[in-house]
Amino acid sequence: MSRALDLAEAALRAAEGDEAEALVHAERSGVARFAGSVVHQPTLIDNAVIRLRIVRDGRVGWAATNRTDGLADLAQRAGEAADQVQPDPDFPGLALPAEYPALASFDEETASLGPEDQARLAGVAIEAAGDFELYGYFTSGVTELALASTTGLVADQALTDATALCLAAVEGASGWAERSHWRVADVDPAAAAEEASAKGARTRSAVEIEPGEYAAVLEPYAVAELLRWFSYDSLGAQGYLEERSYFCGRIGERVFDEQVSIADDALDETNMPKAFDFEGTPKQRVELVENGVARDVVWDRGTAAKAGDGRVSTGHAAPDAWRFYGPLPTAFSMPGGDAASLDELAERVGDGIYVTRLHYLSIVHPRDGVLTGMTRDGTFRIRDGKVAEPLVNLRFTVPMADVLGELHGLTSERQLVNMNELYDERFPHAALVPALATARFHITGTGSGPGL
Repeated sequence: MSRALDLAEAALRAAEGDEAEALVHAERSGVARFAGSVVHQPTLIDNAVIRLRIVRDGRVGWAATNRTDGLADLAQRAGEAADQVQPDPDFPGLALPAEYPALASFDEETASLGPEDQARLAGVAIEAAGDFELYGYFTSGVTELALASTTGLVADQALTDATALCLAAVEGASGWAERSHWRVADVDPAAAAEEASAKGARTRSAVEIEPGEYAAVLEPYAVAELLRWFSYDSLGAQGYLEERSYFCGRIGERVFDEQVSIADDALDETNMPKAFDFEGTPKQRVELVENGVARDVVWDRGTAAKAGDGRVSTGHAAPDAWRFYGPLPTAFSMPGGDAASLDELAERVGDGIYVTRLHYLSIVHPRDGVLTGMTRDGTFRIRDGKVAEPLVNLRFTVPMADVLGELHGLTSERQLVNMNELYDERFPHAALVPALATARFHITGTGSGPGL
């Protein structure tokens, strides 16, 4: 039995006499940050947050702590919270016992990495950066999720992950790359640094471009960021039930190019695999878009109960820190296409722009699926089918129906792109996506040149 499950069962015992559920979200991790090619700010985390939910006559109260010696107080606070709220007519009850798939999600080598190892791997990236100063981090960790409930549910899983994130920058030039996986053996810090430096070397003397609609090649980093922000309102059941989702009234209709299929698949061991969600519901693969047709959104127990008509959870209850979003995809998967390389996508575009990554995104109009943000760290003009002169950072405002509505193609190769920000609770999740070439990407203005 794991330490996390031990804690969950101890918390459940502290709630003796009540209908209750205990969830433990534990993290043991380290980060070796680097700036100006110097490793600094090493951070180590060893923490376990215990959340206890108590149900009394339809009233649900919960409390959380990271004090393992305060479980009696935790149970008292959760019980008091239950006594002070009104019964929740939409509460679906605590989850029943379930069977979980056996997934490879834990790697001993990754779990055993200590601060010296993390600093060493950060140093590997720095050494490979050449003449560029390198900024970013190497991080690795173990996440443990465990649930125990008076319904008899018992769930326990350990997840490992590692990421090398590299920004190669000097005055007036910058390039970006990253590598992520749940096995550190599949994370190459040197390759990330070399890619970032090579990209940065091409961004010197960036020029402006007129606002307008351009065909564009989007690297996997950019594709993953668009999907992530699109998902907040449009690919989860809460946005769908609140009629903020782009999918409202469009389920079963063609919304994107037929080359576009998007799934959420945490059962795929080439992604960041997970067996269950934060309610103990087994994960399901969910087809969000199939050959351009909108199929579904992801659900948790609460949203499924609200929807009625036989809906069930797809295993997408979120961590506490994200609960205001409702259920969300955490393992995006897009199949690739027939393009052999990014250069081939540029050839198909002919004239347009090339985008490495996006940042500062926000949602302009959720129901219409409109996003805005900036390109950064590797934006170029495409001329005569070739990646040409560098461009300054560009402001874009795009409906996802335009970006994914007409594609010139997708690369056959896909990349796993990390989506767990360092300031979030550690819950490894990612997007396994190809690069794509779109016929329509709307540029609305320009920003500063490349660089920090």
